[in-house]
Amino acid sequence: MLRELQTSGEVRVSRVFKFRRTDLISANALLDRASGHEDDDETSGPLKFIFARTTGGYHRILGRILDIPNDVWLQADTVPLERKTFAAERNVSIFRRVAKSVDGDGPIVIGDPEIHAGAISPELFSDLQARFPTTGELNRYAQARVETVVGEVLQPMRSAQEAYQRYLDRRASVVSSAPLAQADLIRLEIEKYVYLRDLITRWLGEETGRSEADWQRMITKVILLLFPKYVAVLESVPVRDVYSNPARPTKREIDLCLVDAGGALDVIEIKKPDAAAVLGHTLYRDNFIPTRELTGTVMQTEKYLFHLSKWGVEGERTLTNRYRDVLPEDLSIRIANPKGLIIMGRDPEDRMVKGRPRDHRLDLDVIKRQYANMVDVLTYDDLLRRLAHVITSLQRREEQAEED
Repeated sequence: MLRELQTSGEVRVSRVFKFRRTDLISANALLDRASGHEDDDETSGPLKFIFARTTGGYHRILGRILDIPNDVWLQADTVPLERKTFAAERNVSIFRRVAKSVDGDGPIVIGDPEIHAGAISPELFSDLQARFPTTGELNRYAQARVETVVGEVLQPMRSAQEAYQRYLDRRASVVSSAPLAQADLIRLEIEKYVYLRDLITRWLGEETGRSEADWQRMITKVILLLFPKYVAVLESVPVRDVYSNPARPTKREIDLCLVDAGGALDVIEIKKPDAAAVLGHTLYRDNFIPTRELTGTVMQTEKYLFHLSKWGVEGERTLTNRYRDVLPEDLSIRIANPKGLIIMGRDPEDRMVKGRPRDHRLDLDVIKRQYANMVDVLTYDDLLRRLAHVITSLQRREEQAEED
């Protein structure tokens, strides 16, 4: 380590900390450096570095020592200066992950949010540390991910829509050739939605190891059953962006679009069912606020809608010709006030704030309504609730039909 300091002027420790030669306070190392004598690491003794300075009740650490753009302030009487505060399993830098979610280059403060606006409370930071995966969890994740990838290559996932159709075919064999009564039709609808509810519930129970691309492929297989007003799913949809660089139009690509029975085009974004994807953990003036992932996904979707609208008639012709094979006969795509649908995340967990339960549902509903004019945001739990409500409504209609 000393030789590395003498040759390059800096050294990295545990892949988390980075010290410069000027940070050294070890007397032996200073003596070696001053004399130009390159001693052996084993004989030069332990190296000591300046890591933090304590002032104003906070341990203040320069961002460069943690290899991030932000300084870190730790509440001195609450957050200990120990390795696990900075490094998770397998030398994963905790503050490097935090810095990626922080806007600007101001200090990351672990302390009282009422004293420092935007600070992360020590309780929340402790919860964050506990959420970092252990070595065993990382090993299990890696194994599950490998099994998922191998399974997709050797035995592709069964199409849910095809499985459902085979199920209906079996059902049809026990139905007479006489016209179906209303109660029979409703019963088939109930079975369809129960099938979808159980299928998505099972997927959510097996969520570990699935990537975002996996979820896109799975939901795409059943999206037309979930939302019957749509008749076609378009993948990798190109759109022209003439605003980002007016001198040279940019070709963007939308992962998924839906076409309804009238030809109207909508954009759909499918993300992973991460429990922390929609609502932040910290309060801002006693309000939970949307996560960066949610606001970023909404922004991306609204940009797609904007570019589609500006593409106009030319875009309608281009997309109709490109996707003619997947569209119903004589149906043309129309780009008229397209809307977006985002499926992401799970319902946030109930939280305790200052020793009392804090209901997040109102905040989440307000956030969703804020975007509702252009984008509909659904969690996977919202999707399951909608299916449950449809099933309940159909069951009541079935009972009434049988009584009539």
